Formats: sequence, C-alpha cells, structure tokens
Amino acid sequence: MLALLALSICTPLMGQNSFYDFTVEDIYGKDYKLAQLQGKKVLVVNTASKCGFTPQYEGLESLYRKYGGDNFVILGFPSNDFLRQEPGTNEEIATFCSTNYEISFPMMAKISVKGKQKHPLYKWLTVATENGLEDSKVAWNFQKYMIDEDGSLVGHLSSKKKPECDEIIAWLTE
Repeated sequence: MLALLALSICTPLMGQNSFYDFTVEDIYGKDYKLAQLQGKKVLVVNTASKCGFTPQYEGLESLYRKYGGDNFVILGFPSNDFLRQEPGTNEEIATFCSTNYEISFPMMAKISVKGKQKHPLYKWLTVATENGLEDSKVAWNFQKYMIDEDGSLVGHLSSKKKPECDEIIAWLTE
C-alpha cells in the first residue's frame, strides 16, 4: 500500500508522457489540444518576425501547402527569447504572418523556449528524460522539432536548415 501511495505521489512529477498530453494556447487565445494531431507528423518551430531567418516563413508555408492536411501539420510558436526579435503582441504577430507570408498553418501564442520561463512543451522537446530521445538546446529562432504520428520526438534541426531541406522532405515522405 505504501508503494502504491508513493507511486501516485511521484507520478505527476515525472513529466508528460507524450506530445499529445499538452494543451497550448493558439495565437487567438484559445486552447489548442495537441491530442487532435494524433496520427499526423508535426513540425514544431519557434518563430520570430525580426530575425535573419524570418524568410523561412515562406518555406514553412510552402511545405505546409504541399504536405499539410490529413498527415502533416506545422505549429509555429513565436518567441522573443533571442535578441528581442519577436517584440509584438499575438495580434501583431498574427497580422504580420498573414500580411507578409499568408501563413495558413496554426500559430500559437508567444511563449518562452528557453530559461526559467521555458514553456512546458519546450521542456518536453528539449529534455531527454521528458521526450525519451535526446537533450537539445534551442539555439535560435526557427529551430525545428519533428514529432511522428505516435507523438514521439524523432529529432530536431537547427535554424540554418531550411524547411524544405532534404532531412525534412525525407521524413515527410518516408
């Protein structure tokens, strides 16, 4: 009985089991349950509108238009963690993405992807004991995390890798 009590006390401290356990806030302030993405490949990208990599929005949108739908989705997570390159409000970010890049993939509310304020999803993405695969550090805007159809992290790519790079295309078409 004591062992069962200890297990029930410790279980909540162990972190998320799956990508699908998270609910995040979309850019319009509504809950977005990642469980709705079960069966799809998901590319999670931290974004910024005043970054040298900002033109990757174009590649992300192109990738989403080509492969998105029943089997693939991109989730954009604006972040102001790197040289304050995403200073806008969620409303300003949504307008920027729509006006400049005609973004149609889901954009989430602005979050922190590093440090003490790191969003729980990004803790899961970057800590091996949480995601079951690897430790990583979000080094800059437009770092990409690949989640498979079962909600497991399968890898990540640096900001320097464009959305249409060979690794992402191979992962999408395997």
